[in-house]
Amino acid sequence: MGLAVSTWVIVLIKDFASAKQRLQPALGPRERRDLAQRNARLAVEAAAAGDRLLVVAGSDEVAALAEGWGAEVLAEPRQEGQNVAAARGIAKAVEGGAGAVLLLSSDLPLVTVDAVRDVLDSAARLDAPVAVAVPAVGRGGTNALYLRPPHAISLHFGSDSLAKFRQQAQHLGVTFVVHHSDAMALDLDEPGDLARLRRAV
Repeated sequence: MGLAVSTWVIVLIKDFASAKQRLQPALGPRERRDLAQRNARLAVEAAAAGDRLLVVAGSDEVAALAEGWGAEVLAEPRQEGQNVAAARGIAKAVEGGAGAVLLLSSDLPLVTVDAVRDVLDSAARLDAPVAVAVPAVGRGGTNALYLRPPHAISLHFGSDSLAKFRQQAQHLGVTFVVHHSDAMALDLDEPGDLARLRRAV
C-alpha cells in the first residue's frame, strides 16, 4: 500500500424549497421541506466518516444550515443539476488536496456514519484507479460514488447512472465495484419510497 490519501466526502444538497417535487401527491410543501432538511442533516452527520466533509449547497439557506452543522460549504452560484454540483465539489476537493472523493446524496433517510465508513474502508483496499458505486433501490440510480483519483470517471448521475458509470469505467480500464448497502439503498424520490421507508423503520 502507498501513502494514505485524503478522502473527502462531498454531500450534494439541493435548495429545500425545490426538493422532493415528485413527492407532491403524498406530502405538502412544508412536509417536503422538513423531510429534505432532515435527510440533509443525516447525510452531513454520516459524512463525518471521511477525512474532510464538504457540502455543495444549492441555496443560501442550505449553506447557512450546513455551516451550522459544522460542514465546510461550497455555495453554488445557481442550481444546474446533480452532475454540475458534483463537479464543483470535486474541483474544490482536488484544490484542497483530496486524493479520493465520495459523492453522497442527501436524500437517504437511513444513512449512517457506519454505512459511509464501510464504503470508504472497502474502497481503500482496492488499487487505483477505482470507482465504487452504491446503488439505489430500483430505477438503476446511484446514491453514492467513490472515486480514486477524483476524476477517475465522468459524472452520470440521473436515470440508469449505475450502468453508465460501469460502462465508462470498463472503457477506461478503471476498476468498478458495486457496493450494496441497506442503509444507503433507499432514496426518497417518489411516493412509493415513503412506503418503503415506513416498512424499513
